[in-house]
Amino acid sequence: MPETFQHDVLVIGSGAAGLSLALQLPDDCRVALLSKADLNQGSTYWAQGGMAAVLHDRDTVDAHVADTLAAGAGLCNRESVEFTVRNSRRCVEWLVEQGVDFDLREDQPGAGTREFHLTMEGGHSHRRIIHSADRTGRAISEVLTEKALARDNIEIFTHRVAVDLVHEDGRCQGAYVLNQQTEHVDLFQARAVVLATGGASKAYLYTSNPDGASGDGIAMAWRAGCRVANMEFNQFHPTCLYHPKAKSFLITEAIRGEGGHLLLPDGERFMSRFDERGELAPRDVVARAIDHEMKRLGADCVFLDISHQPRDFLESHFPTVMQRCRELGMDMSTGPIPVVPAAHYTCGGIVVDTAGRTDLPGLYAIGEASCTGLHGANRMASNSLLECIVYAESAAQNIASGLQHVAQPSPPRPWDESQVTDSDEDVVISHNWDELRRFMWDYVGIVRTDKRLQRAAHRVELLQSEIAEYYGNYKVSNDLLELRNLAMVAELMIRCAITRKESRGLHYTLDYPDQLEDAVDTVLAPSNSPLKP
Repeated sequence: MPETFQHDVLVIGSGAAGLSLALQLPDDCRVALLSKADLNQGSTYWAQGGMAAVLHDRDTVDAHVADTLAAGAGLCNRESVEFTVRNSRRCVEWLVEQGVDFDLREDQPGAGTREFHLTMEGGHSHRRIIHSADRTGRAISEVLTEKALARDNIEIFTHRVAVDLVHEDGRCQGAYVLNQQTEHVDLFQARAVVLATGGASKAYLYTSNPDGASGDGIAMAWRAGCRVANMEFNQFHPTCLYHPKAKSFLITEAIRGEGGHLLLPDGERFMSRFDERGELAPRDVVARAIDHEMKRLGADCVFLDISHQPRDFLESHFPTVMQRCRELGMDMSTGPIPVVPAAHYTCGGIVVDTAGRTDLPGLYAIGEASCTGLHGANRMASNSLLECIVYAESAAQNIASGLQHVAQPSPPRPWDESQVTDSDEDVVISHNWDELRRFMWDYVGIVRTDKRLQRAAHRVELLQSEIAEYYGNYKVSNDLLELRNLAMVAELMIRCAITRKESRGLHYTLDYPDQLEDAVDTVLAPSNSPLKP
């Protein structure tokens, strides 16, 4: 039978953002933390490169801010950028206090008070990427998960998929949540709800993201009346391993930061033809360059070569990549490895302020599901983990300061599944899922045109009507909920892309190749929103 749960705060998502927020709430605050699968299955766990922060005595807040603004192609919100960067050192210190084991320097003179090993990544003017070998996300995720499991006030629910938000009397009061083990939809009530559900890169055929990156939080917030912004800016990581068994294995940008070269199939370097920074150009530049060369040559991939570095250096700095390559019969220390671009990060999302507040009172969004203004038209490498921790802290403080003034919500109507049946046509879900991801890759990918976007808009409209009919007649499942959310978020991406009549940052269109003088956010408001763009 369906159950009802009562907590002070409901956190949907168990990555760096959700875990950090839960841990920074007061001990007397009763927290429910939902995970779609087992713990440590989200994007945080698989993040390789690291976290950007001002830690070296030769680096400055102003320099980090300037680099972020430059990468964002004029669309960053300066207040958000300055807020995030100013808090970077304190957030690193908080992670160290929790027990995260970042790599220490070996022989770099002039480091700051903490002698961390800092690496370089594209778009940065200084070494400022703190990391734990090439498994930084895993190190952060495992430590924060252990801390959360030890806290008496945090109750963790795994294999729970949020269906929709509960909002009564103009305030968010919880969520309907599918229990994948009982197959019933439970009600989770809370005085504050936090969406920490990650991005929507599974809308694309090729992605570096784990399977759960289906835009759930963005879609739920939109259906609840919240604005979204800048959904046309989908970051494609330039280097995912190209191998039939590699699936979505990302090759960290830090390899290029440590001297890795991108090569054509004939061994020729090519990045200098596209940007004077070569392999250390921002990700959008590198991804478009690779896409251009692959299409020009009819090649399936390009190659990444760091074999000029000693084997022991590669083993110590990139053990995860080295091991995965070995499993697939490749050795990065002896020759180049094949790579292709893949959808990696959703720069837009739910509109929030510096406290993570959305348009709906009682509802917060943090991490990749949100649009804080930090990333603008292109996220700079390793700013995303930083954003998770900074905004988790500010949202936790805001929630804690106002929670005593919010009454416990009265129970809404329970989830009604009396009119639906078990589906005997699940093949429809898999077919629609495949069609969605293919036309998004073909028509809303690295290079766009008006004609491609209109084709995508037509197809997503047809899919939406099929999904709505299916959703109204059959019991919900994880696959159906993810498809429903992905189709919704895909529509938002397409609408934003059609609206922008220029090329800026990650949005590149052959019909409008130039950048307009004025940088303007693309903001969409649903018909039930209390605000208008």
